[in-house]
Amino acid sequence: MNLINESILEYSLKKSNKESEILKKLRKETNQKVLHPRMLTSPLQGRLLSLISKLIRPKKILEIGTYTGYGTLCLSEGLDSNGTIHTIEVNEELIDFQNKFFNQSDKKNQIIQHVGNALNLIKKISGPFDIVFLDADKGNYINYFELISPKIKKGGLLISDNVLWSGKVLEKTDKDDLDTQVIKKFNSLLQKNKTFETVLLPIRDGLSLSRKI
Repeated sequence: MNLINESILEYSLKKSNKESEILKKLRKETNQKVLHPRMLTSPLQGRLLSLISKLIRPKKILEIGTYTGYGTLCLSEGLDSNGTIHTIEVNEELIDFQNKFFNQSDKKNQIIQHVGNALNLIKKISGPFDIVFLDADKGNYINYFELISPKIKKGGLLISDNVLWSGKVLEKTDKDDLDTQVIKKFNSLLQKNKTFETVLLPIRDGLSLSRKI
């Protein structure tokens, strides 16, 4: 969902740096061959992730929710020469699709894939992390936060996607709508947490940037 006027978004994209050819092909094939292509990181959001990564020059990134790997490749663009990005995906059927494009990247040897339940895998991946990108099942956002917050280094950044949840955060929430309930609580948790400073950006479906103090 885009919460900003489409013409403004189009203009913003035109006046921003372009995505690479690999990303362009990945985006096209995701829309052609993969279920729920709406989950794909948008080109404008991808350029933002890339720029943030280039500013930080991270040595270690954790991504929770790989999907087809668009965000992974964007974040990898700023990796330190010896840096790594650990990315977790629960759907093993997407691994071959990811690898088709990861193998075309000059950062392919710096991408470490993990397949399975993120709540279990996070415990096994050592930090500290310079960047954590959270873009997985919304009902577990608070559970993920509890696991990853101690592993983010001081001055490190947590990037949380879909925090406006198609505008549902502004509406009265049905008692059976667990995902929206959790997103609302998660947003409040970030805003009140004394160890992070947070800004919520109305980009696409909402993107929170939380810097560990």
